[in-house]
Amino acid sequence: MLTDFHVHVIAHGEYRYSQEWLQQYIEKALEKNVGVIGFVDHDEYIGQMDFALVKKLAENYNNIQIRHGLEVDYIPGRDDAIKRLVAGNDFDFIIGSVHFIEKWAFDHPDYHHIFQTQDLMDIYVKYYRLVEEAALSGWFDIIGHLDLVKIWGCKLRPEQNLKLVEQVLQSVKKAGAVIEINSGGLRKPVQEIYPSFDIIQRMYELNIPICLSSDAHQPDHTGYEVEKAGQLAKKAGYRYLTVFFRRTKSYVPF
Repeated sequence: MLTDFHVHVIAHGEYRYSQEWLQQYIEKALEKNVGVIGFVDHDEYIGQMDFALVKKLAENYNNIQIRHGLEVDYIPGRDDAIKRLVAGNDFDFIIGSVHFIEKWAFDHPDYHHIFQTQDLMDIYVKYYRLVEEAALSGWFDIIGHLDLVKIWGCKLRPEQNLKLVEQVLQSVKKAGAVIEINSGGLRKPVQEIYPSFDIIQRMYELNIPICLSSDAHQPDHTGYEVEKAGQLAKKAGYRYLTVFFRRTKSYVPF
């Protein structure tokens, strides 16, 4: 069974929750043989999320499991804000992601040129330090797009990158978090799954659980290349995926 635990409904504010809109995602997931779909939006849009509608759809579909989550930007000092976001909402899972390095939205197309003005190693060190802090914060069930910093194709040598990410992986393991294998990078200039295969291999050696994600921002993205993400996971040795229900993990073969 395939999963897609990173499906944005609102995207970056362009869309709204409606039964017709969500059903388009669900039908595309079924086309892609996705057995569990996780609707998620960035925390800035939490006030626009329709929890009742997702619950209704989950009750009405018996051929796919529907879950509801939140993607939270990890920024140091946000603990109180994150607590407020999570409290009182019936989420099935929380994704923790890093999109900012010292107020620089490094994955935003308007700011990717900054990669050419800074030392690449320094950028990666700062990025992975934030990912490690996110994992150790204990707020998150899933660590999102682990090596997102490569989005524009600005990459360290594989051995350099793997050395840097080792401490992050050790911290993820310590925290008991899951790492998504996110096919969204195939739609970006880097044209690679997040994270790279050598990192996935190391994740398997450390027995870090995984889920599969497309990072969909519109219905046609749903389930996009999650089968390929699953094939990479299997090549590394994985045979089980993590699924979530009310912040509790369980495991299914794939």
